Amino acid sequence: MEKNTKVKFLYELLSLKDQISSKETFAVDKNPSNIVIAGMGGSGIAGRLFQEMYSDMPVFISNGYSLPKFVGKDSIVVCISYSGNTEETIAAYEEAIEKNAQSAIITSGGELLSKGRNVVRIPTGISPRSALGYMLMPLLNTFCKIPEEDILEAQMALTKLDNDSSKEKEIAAEIFKGEHIPIVYSTSPNDSIAYRWNTQFNENSKILALWNSFPELNHNNTMALKSTYKKELFYPICIKSNTDKRISARITATEKVTNMRFRRVIEANGTSSFAKLIYLLHVGDYISYHLAKLRNVDPLDITSIEELKSMIKNPI
Repeated sequence: MEKNTKVKFLYELLSLKDQISSKETFAVDKNPSNIVIAGMGGSGIAGRLFQEMYSDMPVFISNGYSLPKFVGKDSIVVCISYSGNTEETIAAYEEAIEKNAQSAIITSGGELLSKGRNVVRIPTGISPRSALGYMLMPLLNTFCKIPEEDILEAQMALTKLDNDSSKEKEIAAEIFKGEHIPIVYSTSPNDSIAYRWNTQFNENSKILALWNSFPELNHNNTMALKSTYKKELFYPICIKSNTDKRISARITATEKVTNMRFRRVIEANGTSSFAKLIYLLHVGDYISYHLAKLRNVDPLDITSIEELKSMIKNPI
């Protein structure tokens, strides 16, 4: 990994604590009956996080070219694309307009910026997956204002992690040494955190990973954990932030039944649900960053994705 790339990506990681202080909002002209968030990849993860944090009305995630059939004048469709040029998200926005739904856009520029009026324009110059705070906060600020003390608590937790990510480096070293495939399990309702870790391993570290969450995984993964091929290749991690005794019992029972021990149990720092979520999110950022350094791969490199996009636009 080149030094300039390493410094730039580290700068992106350090910016999260500033991103979550964003006060940006978008307009909601009338009371919708449902929220649809359209976004892909690093842009779409903001919608997944919001979906788990907000339950005052139905929230649906659309990560494709088309919107659900129910979308109409009682819906608000929030289209998130960091570049503003994501073809699936542009198609979703155009469909929202056709269906007379309310619409909002979160972007740094591109075609989406020129199409919409109800737009939150976020800073340019960083990778989409590193702009998560910029994309998440407008959703939270608009629909469920996060108390200032919770934001400050999250910033303190992030600062502490930014100053010392030695534990995360240690985990990365174990994965690297054993050439392991991480299995990331979370305790519900933090499915989105496990998913985010998975995608960070994919994009930053350039390795495959698996993810699931309790209690759902006990209805399928339990069978595989006991007798899968080459069990020693996997590196099971449990992200634990749920104090429900039933979930804790499931974690213990899963280890006993499958004869599989979690290599690491990561517990949330903080008291507010927002601080816990942001902290756990950032732990995964750092593990994937340190693993990228050990593998000598560029965490910012997305040439394969760009090649695929080019191939779709210009088929041979």
